Amino acid sequence: MVPVLPAESLRGKTALVTGSSRGIGADTVRYLAEAGADVVINYRNKAPRAQKLADQLRALGVRALVVGADLTDQQSVDDMFAQIESEFGGLDVLVLNASGGMESGMAADYALQLNRDAQVRVLEAATPLLRAGSRVVFVTSHQAHFIDTTPTMPEYEQVALSKRAGEDALRERIPQLAEHGIGFVVVSGDMIEGTITATLLARANPDAIASRRADAGRLYNVAEFAAEVASAAVDPIPADNIRLVGDVSSFVAP
Repeated sequence: MVPVLPAESLRGKTALVTGSSRGIGADTVRYLAEAGADVVINYRNKAPRAQKLADQLRALGVRALVVGADLTDQQSVDDMFAQIESEFGGLDVLVLNASGGMESGMAADYALQLNRDAQVRVLEAATPLLRAGSRVVFVTSHQAHFIDTTPTMPEYEQVALSKRAGEDALRERIPQLAEHGIGFVVVSGDMIEGTITATLLARANPDAIASRRADAGRLYNVAEFAAEVASAAVDPIPADNIRLVGDVSSFVAP
C-alpha cells in the first residue's frame, strides 16, 4: 500500500490532531505517524480507544501522547497544552478536526461553542508552541464552507452555520500566524461516508446521504478524506487558504 505521506518526511516533527480517537481524526493522526511524526491523540470521552490507537502508533517507532480534553473548557485546553509542552516542547502541525453539534442532550448553543469558540481557544493556546514553519489545518465541510450562498438540509443548518463561523474566526488570524511563520489552510469536504455526522444525519433524514451521493457522483470515505487532511499539513497552501475535496458543482462560491 502506497503511504499517504513520504516515509520519514515528518521525522522530528510533532503533530496534534483534535478529536483523533476515531474517524477522520484517527486516520489523520495515523498517516502523520506513518510519516515519522510524534503525535498527540486528543479525545473527549473515548480513552480506551485513544490508548489503543496510541499503542498501535508507538509500534511504528514514534512517540504518542494521549490527552483527554474538553475543548469547550478553557482550563481543560490549557492543561492539554501544558502536557504537550512538557512532553514535546512544541508543535509543528495542529489539525483542528474535532467538531459536533448534532449530539442530543447538549446546550442550545453547543454547536457554536465547539465549532467556533473552541477552535479559536485551541489555536490561541497552541500558538506559543507552534514553531516557525508549522502548519494549522482546519477541517470543515462544503455544506458549512458554502453555507452563506448555498442552503443545506435543515437538520445540518445550525452545525453548518457554526462551522462557517469558526472558519471565519480562524481566518481573521491568518496575518498574525503568518508573522510567526505559521501556515494556515482549510480543508473542506463533502459529506463523508462512515462518519458520526453522516450517521446522525441519516437518522434525522434517511435520504440525506443517498441523495447527496447521487448529486455528487461519489462521496469520499473516512480514510480517503483523512488522507487529504494529512496531505494539507505538508502540501503548498492553496489560493485563498482553501483545499476543496470532492465535487463542488452543487455549491456557489462565496
